[in-house]
Amino acid sequence: MKTLLADDHPLMREGVRQVLSQLEPPVEIIDAHDYPSLFAQTALHTDLDLALVDLNMPGFVGMQGITQYRSRFPDIPLVVLSASESPHDIRNALEAGALGYIPKAAPTAVMLSALRQVLAGNIFVPACLGDGNSGLHMVAPADFEALQHSGLTARQLEVARLLAQGCANKAIAGMLAMSESTVKVHIAAIFRALDVTNRTEAVLAIQRLTHNS
Repeated sequence: MKTLLADDHPLMREGVRQVLSQLEPPVEIIDAHDYPSLFAQTALHTDLDLALVDLNMPGFVGMQGITQYRSRFPDIPLVVLSASESPHDIRNALEAGALGYIPKAAPTAVMLSALRQVLAGNIFVPACLGDGNSGLHMVAPADFEALQHSGLTARQLEVARLLAQGCANKAIAGMLAMSESTVKVHIAAIFRALDVTNRTEAVLAIQRLTHNS
């Protein structure tokens, strides 16, 4: 599988490379560091399976780069990988033709799940980042029935749902109208209940429990 990874920060590209190495089949990665190199590499490698693109890179401002890419290469599946958690950016990226939007704060397990969904022909949206008018939707509470037996409170179950969707603490705090310090307390309780030590392990445990429910 050939993937074009475009980000203007070398350390970010290296980190994403480590994540992509966990996908099957093995991934061949082509690097780009701005929009001109993104366009040039895509024109050179016509057999790309996926383009994973930072939203804000030199060459274009805002959503213009995504729009131009989709216009020039409509057959290449594109996923946005961005530090922005703005519902406005999410909507605009999807309307511009992106098949997924992954926050850079998302745990590795969420990123891998998102990419697998897109490669399977689906669209990935970080539902936790949607607002009331965004058209994005939350995972149904019924999907988390298995977690009710883990000893979590109703509020902690809400935090767990958002955690599983890749939300950063700030986004969870905004969605649930609580302070970030309170979010941290709930996440610590979730870690204890699931017997995990970090966010990635927690996401994997939640996914395993909900998929088996």
